[in-house]
Amino acid sequence: MVIVLLAGDEFVYLVKHLFEQHAKYLGLVLIAGSAGLSRRINKAEVQRPGLSLTGYLKGFVSARILVFGKQEIEFLRELEPKVRTQRLEAILTPSTPAVIVARGLQPLKEMIALCDKAGISLFRATSTATNLLSRITFLLLEEFCPSVTLHGTLVEVFGVGVLIQGESSVGKSEAALGLIERGHRLISDDVVRVKRQEGSYLVGSGPELTRHLMEIRGIGIINVAHLYGAVCVRPDKGIDIMVKLEEWDDQHFYDRVGLDEKFLDVLGVSVPFHVLPVKPGRDVVLLLETIALNHRLKDMGYNSAKEFNAKWLETIAKRQKRKEVSAAQ
Repeated sequence: MVIVLLAGDEFVYLVKHLFEQHAKYLGLVLIAGSAGLSRRINKAEVQRPGLSLTGYLKGFVSARILVFGKQEIEFLRELEPKVRTQRLEAILTPSTPAVIVARGLQPLKEMIALCDKAGISLFRATSTATNLLSRITFLLLEEFCPSVTLHGTLVEVFGVGVLIQGESSVGKSEAALGLIERGHRLISDDVVRVKRQEGSYLVGSGPELTRHLMEIRGIGIINVAHLYGAVCVRPDKGIDIMVKLEEWDDQHFYDRVGLDEKFLDVLGVSVPFHVLPVKPGRDVVLLLETIALNHRLKDMGYNSAKEFNAKWLETIAKRQKRKEVSAAQ
């Protein structure tokens, strides 16, 4: 199976995105350098100036967001105005995304002037520098995760994230609607943004514009949260298995035992993959529930197909032994 990636623009994350989305969470207030809101953040890293304020710039990365804590501000206040300006000029470069002063401290007048002149956004925050470093790093890592957009419907079935894919009009949304009616939850319909987090697992979510919405042919757009309640939706979910719905083909051989496990590579992560043929009379919703429950059993170390195969081989071995004994007599 070939995964089709939906075309999109190059990922760009600006200072204004961080400010607009997380200003309340981080306690940010813009003090100066409003022109710098359009600057790009190119690194998912944050740093304190530290030794760079003494003039030692070896190892200093100017492309990171700078956070000034209480120690940095007090150190700068003890310097002569001319030296203070020189030290700040050395670290506030054209590649600096933004500057944040922690603990609600008043930024120095030289800092305000330099940020305004260079077009670097200067913020004041109520949190401590240590708190800001951890919070902003976490937020940026989330934004900078490798991601891809897939076509399909993502639902949570018995706690298992199931991404339903297939050709147009094969019944993906209808199958998801049947699952929701049985008490399972919708994450996203039609477009799923997938992120690889911590390099080892995938998390899927939907666009803000279509969140909680589904398109059902013959009915139109429906809001699942309004129709079935908030308990039937969630913003994101780890993707545990992928299921491709396809029209039944009598010429195609479908696995009847389940020993041949298939996987798809998405962003370097292997995801269990199932092909589910669809035809009148087959309860697709029930089959999807069964796939999810069987996946949970496998995670617990129980594999029905392998157990059956082991018993079958054991039965054959016993019959063969009986034949050998009978022949010897």
